[in-house]
Amino acid sequence: MRTLSEHLGAERPKIATILGSSLGDVAAAAGAPRSIAYGEIAGFPVPKVSGHAGELIVGTLGGRQVLFLRGRAHAYENGNAAVMRPAISALAESGVTTLIVTNAAGSLDPKLRPGSIMLIEDHINFSGMNPLIGETGDQGFVGMTEAYDPALRMRFLKAAKQEKIALAQGVYVWFSGPSFETPAEIRMVRQWGGDAVGMSTVPEVILARRFGLRVAALSIITNLGAGIEGAAPSHDETKREGAKAAADMTRLLESFMREAGDV
Repeated sequence: MRTLSEHLGAERPKIATILGSSLGDVAAAAGAPRSIAYGEIAGFPVPKVSGHAGELIVGTLGGRQVLFLRGRAHAYENGNAAVMRPAISALAESGVTTLIVTNAAGSLDPKLRPGSIMLIEDHINFSGMNPLIGETGDQGFVGMTEAYDPALRMRFLKAAKQEKIALAQGVYVWFSGPSFETPAEIRMVRQWGGDAVGMSTVPEVILARRFGLRVAALSIITNLGAGIEGAAPSHDETKREGAKAAADMTRLLESFMREAGDV
């Protein structure tokens, strides 16, 4: 089995994008696409959840060469918060310098409705897990003060303005899943200052910072959190609403790539 660098050959994209639940079709906008199954890349975890294809696309978007990861493995699949470590390590080794992470999330604010996009400005790790547990030496002491790169966030805000896409900003709260949050948990994290909840992204961001990558992250809001206006989230709702917002996410990413400058 070949490494990611061996699969890429002379191609060395600087930007990689992890496409979350039901956002895999964003990669359909890539020009000159080439597909590599995760199972063919040494160390890449193969997702076991519907809505995550487990396929890497090498292509162009907005005039830039980009790697699209169609789907992710989740910590809840086997209890391993570092399940995406081999993939993110391989991205760094292949020359990627910027990672854009997307996900489907539940809103903690009734004003942030399904179909909205939220730019993550910070996170709360409620899971009790960390992908760097067991790290040897001092490399696990990763600073997270500006984990979500301020300059990249400004570029996304500019792209959203150009595309006339409403782009909220907020704090993402990571629950381990796979069960959805209770109404009491939702009330609690709203008081903590959370704006959206989900079951991914945070371990990938921690790992990306460990390997020196710049990070930006976006949530598609697919539902209201449990108990808000009587909401009772489901995986089917997540997939359905996520797919509806894929077109706006594609336009936002394409505009960002056109203006990405030296990332």
